[in-house]
Amino acid sequence: MYIFSALFIALNMIGIYNDTYVFSLIPFAIILGFIAFFSLDKLMLILLFFVPISVELSFFIPDIPVNLSLPTEPFLILTTGMFFLKLITEKQFDKKILSHPITIAIYIYLTWLLFTSITSEMKIVSFKYLMVRIWFIVSFYLLVTQLVVNRNNISKYIWAYTFGLLIAITYTVIQHADAGFTQKSANYVMYPIFRDHTSYGAALAMILPAIFILKRFSKPVFNIRFMYWVVIAILIGALLLSYTRAAWLSLAAIFPIWLIVRLKIKLRTIIAVMLFLVALIAPMYMDIMHNLSKNQEVSSTDFSSHIKSISNISTDASNLERINRWKCAIRMFQERPIVGWGPGTYMFLYAPFQNSQDLTIISTNAHNNGNAHSEYLGLLAEAGFLGTLTYLAILITTLIVGFKLVNSSNDDFVKQITLFLLLSLITYYLHSFLNNFLDMDKIASLFWGFTAIIVAFDIEEKEKKKTHEYIKC
Repeated sequence: MYIFSALFIALNMIGIYNDTYVFSLIPFAIILGFIAFFSLDKLMLILLFFVPISVELSFFIPDIPVNLSLPTEPFLILTTGMFFLKLITEKQFDKKILSHPITIAIYIYLTWLLFTSITSEMKIVSFKYLMVRIWFIVSFYLLVTQLVVNRNNISKYIWAYTFGLLIAITYTVIQHADAGFTQKSANYVMYPIFRDHTSYGAALAMILPAIFILKRFSKPVFNIRFMYWVVIAILIGALLLSYTRAAWLSLAAIFPIWLIVRLKIKLRTIIAVMLFLVALIAPMYMDIMHNLSKNQEVSSTDFSSHIKSISNISTDASNLERINRWKCAIRMFQERPIVGWGPGTYMFLYAPFQNSQDLTIISTNAHNNGNAHSEYLGLLAEAGFLGTLTYLAILITTLIVGFKLVNSSNDDFVKQITLFLLLSLITYYLHSFLNNFLDMDKIASLFWGFTAIIVAFDIEEKEKKKTHEYIKC
């Protein structure tokens, strides 16, 4: 210990003399390593707190070839490494998780991403994309299934993220106030914590239903209930000020879904109504498109105009650029329909697929201004139709498992938490038609974490049924 301490002091003195402070981080690294080895659940909660306030390395070092979110991605690498180490040495991981239908769907998804990374046009980019997906899934899915075996950790998981998000909201609102709360400034005031207002809005929309249902199961104490309502009000206010139309729509869309579950409307009735609406609207398709082309409302500070601008496909630059990116993704898919161009490569390769008539005032040939603006079409271009199909398999399996659990469970806590986490996930399933953020820790932590909680509940319910049947026998 004396030798180690002397070496540390010497290295730190040399570093400070040369204006390098990296050696000062050694004690923190040792503490994190200690926590990771002896208390991985506490490390996970610390990680979740930092996720919403993490900042990308490119903010500090522009044009860096490999980007990371700090401090979360180094945490994730440590967590992933420690998970595999403990898996090999302790062999205590619940095998029922590894054979669950959702986990199997994830295996297939990752296997296809691995294959398309090998065939990628930019292999380094694709393998980096794959590694990020792996440490997100290991940390926020596999580890969380073990963490939430203790039900108290479900609220800890959600609140750890929310506390960090409240700091991000405070920073954003202060910046927004300085800019006069304008719609234009709402696009960037959350930077560098969030890339832009769309990812910020997606995170707010996902966390709202989760906090809302936790309130129901909180202690019936005035101070606690009042705190919940204050936080919910802050989240709603932040969502409105984000001017994120996709987040607003996705959150509005989950209300009828909740109503269908609440009223126990049968699936065949829903399908019949949908078929009737399609039959009703189909003959009017040309008239609808004509009316949309005449819509001149553009994004603005006025909430009414901002909502109306959602359907403006004639003059709104944001909508037109999104359509441009979608067309590029489809053209890329048509050229390589089986394996695509490689995971994570869209933003680097889409420029030659732009047509001059589709270009907008915000179009660019550089790779520094977003991606395909659709999780589904992005995967279609990057990993072919099987890439999108394997991703859809995860979503569909999660919905089937989740809603089956909601309908069959006799445990009100399991039923309600599962339902509202499904609604949270559905906000992103819908939002991801218009944007894609699963490469961001801020969204991936909620996406995979909420999925993990549903899987843990499903396994718990199956074990209860087995025990009950055994007792009856």
